[in-house]
Amino acid sequence: PGDMIIDGGNSLYDDTERRTKDLESMGLGFVGMGISGGEEGALNGASLMPGGTLAAYKKLEPILVKIAAQVDDGPCVTFIGPGGAGHYVKMVHNGIEYGDMQLIAEAYDLLKNVGGLSGQELQEVFAEWNTTDELNSFLIEITANIFKYIDPETKHPLVEVIMDAAGQKGTGRWTVMSALELGVCIPTIIAAVNARIMSSYKDERVKASQQLTGPTAKYEGDIKEFVNKVRDALYCSKICSYAQGMALLSAASKSYNYNLDLSEISRIWKGGCIIRAGFLDKIKTAFKDDSQLPNLLLAPEFKQSILDRQSAWREVLSTASTLGIAVPAFSASLDYFDSYRRERLPQNLTQAQRDYFGAHTYERTDKPRGEFFHSEWTQAAKESLQTGTAD
Repeated sequence: PGDMIIDGGNSLYDDTERRTKDLESMGLGFVGMGISGGEEGALNGASLMPGGTLAAYKKLEPILVKIAAQVDDGPCVTFIGPGGAGHYVKMVHNGIEYGDMQLIAEAYDLLKNVGGLSGQELQEVFAEWNTTDELNSFLIEITANIFKYIDPETKHPLVEVIMDAAGQKGTGRWTVMSALELGVCIPTIIAAVNARIMSSYKDERVKASQQLTGPTAKYEGDIKEFVNKVRDALYCSKICSYAQGMALLSAASKSYNYNLDLSEISRIWKGGCIIRAGFLDKIKTAFKDDSQLPNLLLAPEFKQSILDRQSAWREVLSTASTLGIAVPAFSASLDYFDSYRRERLPQNLTQAQRDYFGAHTYERTDKPRGEFFHSEWTQAAKESLQTGTAD
């Protein structure tokens, strides 16, 4: 009794909930702690996301604040919440990471296969993007570095001889499953998971490429302008990806009584972790200014950023479609934005269909929410045909 167990792996939050209860009943402290930072974080300080009991965290706090990454407003560690909260937040962190990486991969694909940029030019573009307030981040930084690395065997950039089949260990899939269970829309993250799955169909894709043809047109616009538009599209899509992740954390906090502080979580992601980025400071501020912010898209700065860039965003997706370049995460992000900003979606027809075949009922726009109605669709159709009023 009195001993402490720390699980610093990528454990499923449900398992952590169970272990916390079981071990506490034995008089043992248990902390499920998400850790992000990779090899560099292990050496220089990681982002730490401990969950469990506050009492257990307080015993560990003097150690954790010293081994965590340090940023301008403190160590990258905070008590996340009870039970499996720490591992849940780390899971969503990884889901956002999936989205980030896929968006960067799509930007690379567009710059290389539409813009025709060389490895050296790609390195210069990503290095320049990493100096901007919008895109400065660890993942953009290492992407620029990757394009520098020359394969000693082929003398070509190593990235071009790496098999285009991405692995995954499950945290992205867990994020998607949790979002579906909680009814939270995270299409960019889902698209990123699906993209990795599609990449694993390498042998099938090789055969399909010999049979399924697509557009053969070439891009004839100004390359420098296109690069800038891809940058804007990447930033808009990135905002949407983070908005989805934060919305999922908010929903989980309410459902599981985690009492998550989204501003503080954004703060500890500013250093050490894989998704550390300059714009996380803006996310921290957005949730500090309004802890009840329903969606990051409605934060004044992010709202204006997208409104200022959406024309370029749409042009990039139009170009990709015209030239047959798949951009699933870019597309999912724009779909998310366009769906979220619309007062009325076509699901009125979906609900009518559900009521038609399954008597699932529907609400009416001219009645108070919460009142449900059912129509005898088949009988009404017959009567309309008989009276000639179907039109």
